[in-house]
Amino acid sequence: MRTVKDTSLETFQFGDNAEDKYYLLIDLVKNENGIDLAKLTNADPRMFDTVLNEMGCVLMLSGDEMEELIRRGDVAKDDMHGSLFALAQQEGLL
Repeated sequence: MRTVKDTSLETFQFGDNAEDKYYLLIDLVKNENGIDLAKLTNADPRMFDTVLNEMGCVLMLSGDEMEELIRRGDVAKDDMHGSLFALAQQEGLL
């Protein structure tokens, strides 16, 4: 059973808008190095999900999606990592 310490919450942004920011919950047991942005940026778009999976990505949300989860109370803004981890467990992703 994974604990929150077995994961990390990483963010990256492709542009300047909120929808251009992405939040990724990473399984550090599967990949202790987290996201390799160079590899992700150069990934074939048809293989994007496969590359994310290989990097240990459990969940990837856009800024808009994260804001909606916060608005609904599913994710705590002051503890995004912990609450997103709990949500992923609840949904059976971990």
